[in-house]
Amino acid sequence: MSVATSPSPSPSPSPSAVAASAPSPSAPLRLAVIMGSVREERFGAGVTRWFTGVAGRRAGLETEVIDPAALPLELTGPSERPGEATARSLAALRPRLADADAFVVVTPEYNHSYPAGLKNLLDWHSAEWRAKAAGFVSYGGVSGGLRAVEHLRQVFAELHAVTVRDTVSFHNAWGRFDGDGLAGPEGAGAEAAAEKLLDQLAWWGETLREARRRRPYTG
Repeated sequence: MSVATSPSPSPSPSPSAVAASAPSPSAPLRLAVIMGSVREERFGAGVTRWFTGVAGRRAGLETEVIDPAALPLELTGPSERPGEATARSLAALRPRLADADAFVVVTPEYNHSYPAGLKNLLDWHSAEWRAKAAGFVSYGGVSGGLRAVEHLRQVFAELHAVTVRDTVSFHNAWGRFDGDGLAGPEGAGAEAAAEKLLDQLAWWGETLREARRRRPYTG
């Protein structure tokens, strides 16, 4: 009788390994944009496209979208022996998160907080977040998803990440986007807010990248 075993996932990189992989100061800043919702027909896909469109026009910035819906992880939490599907997802996710210099999370607000799938993604990783900058784009009803952002700030602090002050938030977002992106006259104001967020993220991202290159962050 044969016994099938699940492949072991690639371990999270050590702080020294993360520092060793840091590019030179002149290299483009690598920004990972993480979609917070994994629901079918999620509204956040359009918000993500809009934000990456704004970010893509900036010089010195490389943007990659990370979609947790395409890389499912077990809800039982981090484990040294995950199932086969989770091990495959981790093998794909960990290098991409480790290579990123900064993160932007695009999140809705569910019941005054952020989605469970997003928390699961955060919890399955550790060193990948450390000593890096993070920002937020939120959407929702009257609150614009800001209650989700305030909870996420606490989580990222625990993960040793640095969150930037300004947030892009869309209040009553459902009528503000169409198939081409942000609809109506509010687009200019939203783009200005996104540029301010990216300015702060670039400063912190480049500063922390140089710091990691000079001295590994051990926490």
